[in-house]
Amino acid sequence: MRAALSRGLPGLLSALTLAALALLTAQAPPAQAATDIATVAAALRESPVYVDPAASAQLSGADADTLAKKIETADKPVFVAVLPADFPTQNLFQNLRTATGVTGLYAVRLGDRFDARADSSVMSTTAVRNLVTSVQNEDTATQLNDFTDRALANVGGVAPASWDSGGGDGVSTAALIAFGGVAVAGTAGAYAFVRRTRRRKAEEQREALDKLRVVVDEDITAFGEELDRLDFHPAEAGADDAMRADYERALDAYEQAKSSMAAAQHPEDVRAVTKALDDGRFSLAELAARREGRPVPERRAPCFFDPRHGPSVADATWTPADGATREVPVCAADQARLADGADPAIREVDTAYGRRPYWDAGPAYGPWAGGYFGGGLLPGLLVGTMLGSMMASPAYAADYGSGYGDFGAGGYTGGDVSGADFDSGDFSGGFDGGGDFGGGGGGGDFGGGF
Repeated sequence: MRAALSRGLPGLLSALTLAALALLTAQAPPAQAATDIATVAAALRESPVYVDPAASAQLSGADADTLAKKIETADKPVFVAVLPADFPTQNLFQNLRTATGVTGLYAVRLGDRFDARADSSVMSTTAVRNLVTSVQNEDTATQLNDFTDRALANVGGVAPASWDSGGGDGVSTAALIAFGGVAVAGTAGAYAFVRRTRRRKAEEQREALDKLRVVVDEDITAFGEELDRLDFHPAEAGADDAMRADYERALDAYEQAKSSMAAAQHPEDVRAVTKALDDGRFSLAELAARREGRPVPERRAPCFFDPRHGPSVADATWTPADGATREVPVCAADQARLADGADPAIREVDTAYGRRPYWDAGPAYGPWAGGYFGGGLLPGLLVGTMLGSMMASPAYAADYGSGYGDFGAGGYTGGDVSGADFDSGDFSGGFDGGGDFGGGGGGGDFGGGF
């Protein structure tokens, strides 16, 4: 585990034992003591499930422990709070998200009502609303377990590191003592599970990068060959400072692409590589125009069908097999092919199902395409494709990075500590599905009502 286990199992056992003794010797607070947002948030920073003392009849300690373990095992940023019916509801979600300060999915059972909100980087508003609607009119334990099971299959990101350093207020003293009695075996098992999970994810990332490296190396090689074929010398007759600057930028882009690829550790790292190659090819296009006495071309995206074709010259209408018609940037050669009714020269890559266009080859090609087609262009180009569907899922950014236009929310991902730096729009609106919790005055997804 992240923090506590890095200090070793003996240290964790000692900490748990001291915590248990402290709970045994401390005076128990009144069962109906008033609880505020700060208390709930502090508990959720330590454990995924909090049960208010005044709502303990709704969810037993054993059920809370089981639910918390399920969330922790899944390593996902899902927060669940069970609160009494008279808990203040004005701006509840917005205030809870602000006080907890962690990007994730927040679910609250308040009396016999239930609702949830999430940062859009981990789950869309529509997905949250559908999940909430699907579990209405269930008893507390069934509702929270059903919601959690379905949420864990869709939510993006990872659990916050703070969960590794302690337990939550929703766990009973008896449960803590019982846990302390099996701490060594239980902690070792949990530690081994987390290590296996992370090793598996790391291995999947390495395999994706290895497959992607083949394609990126082909791109780098192709650009290097363009530079080798270039019959330009900075000292040649007619060369001016602008031409020399174009040439120097192209050389720098080539070196940048090589060094970035050499340093890549994850699939998302290749975005910098393809961005450098796109910059370099445009510099060569500028150089060619200056040498031939033509106007310097406007900056355009590379050819959609194969970025190695260089900067596009126009947008052309294209309809993929079993897909919707869209406009894509094309090079002069592909523009002519489409005009003649022929197929464009599509970049294909190796997959488990044979050679396929890059947009049907797997999620790792998102960062590769993102470097070439940044600035919000990708969603329109990839709509209806396998890659487009993957990139539109909430979990994509957690595994392959974000910031590809409308596909990625950018910024913090699930489990990140963001404090009050979040889009309040993700937590706005009434109490969908379960009745409005009231409130008002708050904006965004955490504002206005429960």
